[in-house]
Amino acid sequence: MSDTGNEKYVQFRKVKKSYDQSTLVVKEFNLDIRQGEFVTLLGPSGSGKTTCLMMLAGFEDVTSGEILVDGKPITDVAPYDRNIGMVFQHYALFPHMTVAENLAYPLTVRKLPDNEVKRRVADSLALIELEEFGKRYPGQLSGGQKQRVALARSLIFEPSIVLMDEPLGALDKNLREQMQFEIKRLHEKIGFTAIYVTHDQTEALTMSDRIAVFNNGVVQQCASPDTLYEEPANAFVADFIGENNNIPATVHELNGDYFELTLGDESRVRAISPSKLEPGQECILTVRPENLFIGTPSSHNDNSIKAKFITHLYVGDFIRYLFELGDKTEVMVKVLNDQQAPSFKPGEMTNLTWSAITGRALERP
Repeated sequence: MSDTGNEKYVQFRKVKKSYDQSTLVVKEFNLDIRQGEFVTLLGPSGSGKTTCLMMLAGFEDVTSGEILVDGKPITDVAPYDRNIGMVFQHYALFPHMTVAENLAYPLTVRKLPDNEVKRRVADSLALIELEEFGKRYPGQLSGGQKQRVALARSLIFEPSIVLMDEPLGALDKNLREQMQFEIKRLHEKIGFTAIYVTHDQTEALTMSDRIAVFNNGVVQQCASPDTLYEEPANAFVADFIGENNNIPATVHELNGDYFELTLGDESRVRAISPSKLEPGQECILTVRPENLFIGTPSSHNDNSIKAKFITHLYVGDFIRYLFELGDKTEVMVKVLNDQQAPSFKPGEMTNLTWSAITGRALERP
C-alpha cells in the first residue's frame, strides 16, 4: 500500500440501511479508506457487508448517514457518474461480444476516440496476460480467464475506486488462489483503491491492507490482517478469523498486565485482555492451535494444563491433535509434521502449554 494519497479518500459517516424502515441491516457504519488502499469487508452471509458496497456503488440508497469520495458527498450522485468500477462473482461479461469488445464497451459508452479505445484494450490484454485472446468469446475461456477479463474491464476506464463483490466465489481452490495473486499484482502495479467483499477469511487475510469484520450490521473490528489474527477485539472476531480454541473461564484477579483465570477443571492460567474484566466474571480464553505446545512446561510457555488425547488428523504439512480438558472442553493443537511430532494412545494424558501473552481473555458473546 502506498504511503501517499488522501488519508480519507472514501468515507462512510454514520451510514445506516433499512429495507423496511424498521430493521437495520447496517446499524451504523463508519470507515475511512486511504487512496490506493485495499480494504476487505468480511463477515458471514447477511452481516451487511455487501449492502455497504452497494450503497457506495449507488445501487442501494442510504437510509441515513453520508458517503464521501475525495471529500465530496456522493449519496445523491447517480451510479454512472461515480467513476467506480465493479467486479462481480459471475463475471457479467457479454456472451455475444469478444473479449476485446467486452473490454472496449466501457470506453465506447463514454465516447472515447477509436484510437484511444484500441490502445487501452491492447494495454489491458497485456496487463492480464491474455494478448492472444482478444478475438475469443467468453464461452471459450476458463473461469480464471473470464475473471481476469472482468477485472480488466472494471479497470479500463481508469475508475477512482474498484469494488469487488465475492469475485472469486465461483472458482475452484487452485484458480481462486491464482486469482488472489493476480488481483494483488494488478493492485500493486496500478494502485487503484479497492474495496473487496468476501466471507472467506483466508482470502481476506491474504489480500488486504485492512479488514473490517462485520456481524449483524455492525463492524466488530477494523485492522490489519496480523492485528485481527493476533489481537482480536472480541470473541466473534477471534472465532471468525482463523482457527481458534475457545475455553470457558472465570476471572480470578488482575495481576500486573495479566488476568489470572480459573478454568472449568480448576486449573489456573494467565492471559492478556482488551476488555475491562472484573473478578468473578465469566469469560472466554482464546488460544490459537499453533500457539499450544504438547509436553513439559518451559520458561517460554508459562501456562500448563492437563489434557487427554482423543484423536489426530493428518493434514500433510501439519497434524491436528484433538485433546479434552477436565471439564470436557475440546482443544485443538496444530503441530508441524516433522520428526518431532509426538504420538499418543487414545485416552493418554499429557500437558498442553502456551505463553500467557498468546492467550486472550475475552467477554462472552
